[in-house]
Amino acid sequence: QAMRLSVVIPVYNEEATIEQLLGRVLASPWTAEVLVVDDGSADSTADIVSKLAEADDRVRLLQQPQNRGKGAALRRGFEAATADIVIVQDADLEYDPAEFGMVIEPIVEGRADVVFGSRFLAGRPHRVLYFWHSLGNKFLTTLSNMFTNLNLTDMETCYKAFRREVIQSLELHEDRFGFEPEITAKVARGGYRIYEVGIGYAGRTYAEGKKIGWRDGVRALVCILKYSPLLDRPAKRG
Repeated sequence: QAMRLSVVIPVYNEEATIEQLLGRVLASPWTAEVLVVDDGSADSTADIVSKLAEADDRVRLLQQPQNRGKGAALRRGFEAATADIVIVQDADLEYDPAEFGMVIEPIVEGRADVVFGSRFLAGRPHRVLYFWHSLGNKFLTTLSNMFTNLNLTDMETCYKAFRREVIQSLELHEDRFGFEPEITAKVARGGYRIYEVGIGYAGRTYAEGKKIGWRDGVRALVCILKYSPLLDRPAKRG
């Protein structure tokens, strides 16, 4: 395999799942390095990752001085990435690293610069969960598509993979979950070749630690408008 993966994992209080998740990530033949960005966890997440980093030199722990949000953690990880392809992996067990190869295939084959792993394309198993979440997700994805002129089915997905040069060339600002619409708008604006691949999804409940809430949905709306390439003001002449 010529191309390998930098896996960027933002973590915040994920002591229950991080060891199992890292085991799955390291088992992938695509994984060259794992950049775990601890976003000010108050539990033993960082200690668990440190021990795993001692056992496997592909694992690197990057620590944020305080909790700043998923977007800020991802920026830190993207800057540190060194492999050919960079993929975002959540620290819970909703997304399966066994699917890395399937997600990055369009990039490996030279057809894509960016790949979104869609939970809504047919063919992969899904845990059945919240109706209103799925409705909100479809609404945000549709609105994002209207303002980017893309035809994605799942803008809010965790699994986004990039050629490293692409992700490191983008200037990103959102600290929290606004990262998703911001990155989508900026890859649309950049004219990159974007593919979508169907993935499985083992969603978790709030009792199991899900963190996203309605405020994040409101921020996503703001970001869709804020970063839209279709709302660029033309430069004044004369």
